Amino acid sequence: MAKYSFDPYLLDEDERRLLRGSEEIRLRGKLFDTLRVLLENAGQLVRKDQLMQAVWPDSIVEENNVDHCISHLRKLLHPGKYIETVPRHGYRFVGEAKVVGEETVSKPGPRLVTLDPAPEKADMPEQEVQFFTTSDGVRLAYTLGGCGAPIVRLNSWLNHLDFEWKNPVRRQWLSEIMRHNTLLRYDQRGCGLSDWEVEDFSYERAVQDFEELIEAAGLEKFAVYGGCQGAAIATTYATRHPERVTRLMLHGAFANGWPSRSEIEKGQLEAMLTLIRLGWGRDNPAFRQMWSTMFRPDASPEEMDWLNELQRIGASPENAARMLSQFPSFKILDLLPGVACPTLVLHSRDDASVSVQEGRLIAARIRGARFIELPSRSHQIAPGDPAWERFVEEFSNFMEWQQKATVAMRSFA
Repeated sequence: MAKYSFDPYLLDEDERRLLRGSEEIRLRGKLFDTLRVLLENAGQLVRKDQLMQAVWPDSIVEENNVDHCISHLRKLLHPGKYIETVPRHGYRFVGEAKVVGEETVSKPGPRLVTLDPAPEKADMPEQEVQFFTTSDGVRLAYTLGGCGAPIVRLNSWLNHLDFEWKNPVRRQWLSEIMRHNTLLRYDQRGCGLSDWEVEDFSYERAVQDFEELIEAAGLEKFAVYGGCQGAAIATTYATRHPERVTRLMLHGAFANGWPSRSEIEKGQLEAMLTLIRLGWGRDNPAFRQMWSTMFRPDASPEEMDWLNELQRIGASPENAARMLSQFPSFKILDLLPGVACPTLVLHSRDDASVSVQEGRLIAARIRGARFIELPSRSHQIAPGDPAWERFVEEFSNFMEWQQKATVAMRSFA
């Protein structure tokens, strides 16, 4: 592994670090790899297709992902002029770069093209979807984007990375998070862009998938945001790997599985599973709307239609039922005292899916946890909900965003 020096920077391939003097500059994986490839070929033209193959070897990405990486590197390395654009062809590293302990790799010659100015604010690219294969052979889809300290989101039941990203309101919120943090999202097994032909939907397998995802994405320390059953996975991971989780946010969580063990609620679950298996995949959304209404009773007609469609394309009826049937085993009550990181627990006051008492119980069992009761009936908080402004405020404060970001996000309501 080489070390490249270009004054005043040092890029260490072995430790995957970029230093400016004694200061470390955080580079998420693809930014680091892009700079590494340019330095390895200092003074030479690197075509866009070469960069895409070197940095995203197992993914299908668009050229604007490369452009976004280059723009972001220029912002980080500003005011130095290190990366040159060759229009319609690619990029060239034009600074004086040295392999530490060796002769100069390249010295800048006459400039044949004009450098692009560092943009004030780079446009968000299309998301880059990547895949990895779990230890039991299931292919999972994930996406990593943004800049800053990493945060990983665990889903509330079903998700579809592409369908979610194409929703303008949700994309706006995800993009805002990515202005402050590097955001990792994924589709769990059996749904979205991940493999649907799956045998094991157990709680332990879900936790193991998450552990393997973190290794595949190359994250070391990060915050975790988990909703519903994703909160159980997040909490379990935080207790098993306390050295890696910096902050924990739990929203709409339950402590002793879902639903609770009373016979009425057990019968209710069986009825729901039957409805899912028999009616979920039909063109008529009435069966799916039962769930949409329970999750977001105050949703606009447009959002209700979107939630109905998410359920249809997010998973097969059988997979949706099999995932839901495992929720009674998602039990974390005994783990809660072992959470060692700063924790924020959010729960809607009139949540029709999971009682607010569950949120209070969880917060009471985690030392130092802060509990926020949101003025809402929704299990999932979204723009337009009465609690959206409070949710954004608590989220941004907990992640230590600047106050102006909170003000800007209030315009979503």
